[in-house]
Amino acid sequence: MGTVLGGMRNVRWHELQHAYGSASQVPGMLSRIAWGDGPTAHDALRDLDQWIGAPAVFDATVAAVPFLWELAATETVKDRAGVLDLLASILAAGRAQHPEWTRAAHEAVAEGRPTAARLAAGASSAREQAVREAAARLLAATDGHTCAACLPRTD
Repeated sequence: MGTVLGGMRNVRWHELQHAYGSASQVPGMLSRIAWGDGPTAHDALRDLDQWIGAPAVFDATVAAVPFLWELAATETVKDRAGVLDLLASILAAGRAQHPEWTRAAHEAVAEGRPTAARLAAGASSAREQAVREAAARLLAATDGHTCAACLPRTD
């Protein structure tokens, strides 16, 4: 792996779970998004959405979000708008049995808000319009986000 996604090797993916079991395949999906052509990246995003996104989040979701932000910010990624849409799906998802995963995943998405703001205000080329629009939608979702897992604790 190059500098993009270089930190993935520091995550113990095989110890994490996604919707269908071990998250050991998540790094491969993230790599396909990073370096794949349009259809390959689209298929990987679809799979990741089913594994770590809606309707439920997992501990693998929390680990994957920083890498999704990295991909959204990398100009060579073919479907950055799709990555931003996946982040929005994660922000809308939850897991009643593991509210700590939900809160951590939502906080990880919210931590990328500066990146979304930069992308929403990005270049006005036609090629970047989908990225700007997806970033603007994610900003609105982040700013308006409320859920039971993210409410302030009253311990």
